[in-house]
Amino acid sequence: MRHLRSRLRAPRLAETAQRLLARSTLRLPPAALRRVAGPPRLTPEGWPMDLQTQALIRLMALVGHPELHDASVDRARHRMDQSTPIVDAPPVRDVSAKTLEIPGPDGASLRLRLYRPAGLPKRAPAVLWLHGGGFVVGSIASHDRLCRALASRVPAVVVAAHYRLAPEHPFPAATHDAVAAFRHLATHADGLGLDPQAIAVAGDSAGGNLAAVVSLETRADAVRPAFQALVYPATDMTRSHPSHTFFREGPILSCASIDWFLDHYLQGHDARDPLASPLFASDLTNLPPALVVTAGFDPLRDEGAAYAEALQQAGNTVTHRCHRGMVHGFIQMSGVIDEAHRALDQLADDLRRALTR
Repeated sequence: MRHLRSRLRAPRLAETAQRLLARSTLRLPPAALRRVAGPPRLTPEGWPMDLQTQALIRLMALVGHPELHDASVDRARHRMDQSTPIVDAPPVRDVSAKTLEIPGPDGASLRLRLYRPAGLPKRAPAVLWLHGGGFVVGSIASHDRLCRALASRVPAVVVAAHYRLAPEHPFPAATHDAVAAFRHLATHADGLGLDPQAIAVAGDSAGGNLAAVVSLETRADAVRPAFQALVYPATDMTRSHPSHTFFREGPILSCASIDWFLDHYLQGHDARDPLASPLFASDLTNLPPALVVTAGFDPLRDEGAAYAEALQQAGNTVTHRCHRGMVHGFIQMSGVIDEAHRALDQLADDLRRALTR
């Protein structure tokens, strides 16, 4: 273990070497991997944490991987952009990318990156992907590998939106940008080579929140999302659900980190505003079919489940899938965690079925 710790802390270790080290460690036999991971961790319901995931968290602790809230905003953004690719999906070669600048709300421009796999028809299905990061960090760069992987697997044009971030642009700037991005795709579908009747909206964490808001805000539009995929979404900024107490210290996402994100984002706005907390929307009817993905060891677990139930109670078609052994952020661990890899494949399958009906 001492030797492993020294290797993990080697200065300027290249991303590829870090990925290979993590992957080789997480491929140890279960008995050896358990020695790395430590005693089993359980949810209050008795669900065990995925062994590879627990070992990865232990490796992060050995490195001294700090939480994002322990840094300045600029440093936290840089850290997320640099660290996520180490465990994210491997590079995909059959997907091209181009970046567009479009007029955004409030006089700002909005950057989109379109990922198009080879062989798509001229009028292709699309997925608007809204990245996670607590409305403060995250970017097109941090989610580049995930978007490429989804584009190749679905297959579809995946459009990543670089919405404005807090604290420079607090609530509701991100929601305005997300809605504007979807409406731009719907309005300019022909010029972008998209099928306007087959555009899904999706996102992880904060991006899942924004995807839910886009679905709410566009349901009366001539073109609305064909599907919404919400991956461990934030749906209730009051944080009153039990999982916020169960997982106050994390793993991955702690109460202190959520405090930091929401202090920057809300800046005194009402946490019950439906644009911030879609669970508090007075009317959840007539929304696109939904997939809600949650993780067993995640503070956001219960509010995601509550939103799935509320959507279903309002008469919408909903699939809720809880990966009981996983942690917040797991969809971007598919390069080293087997269950995360399977979850990414499932997500792509769900999007493919939704967009080819």
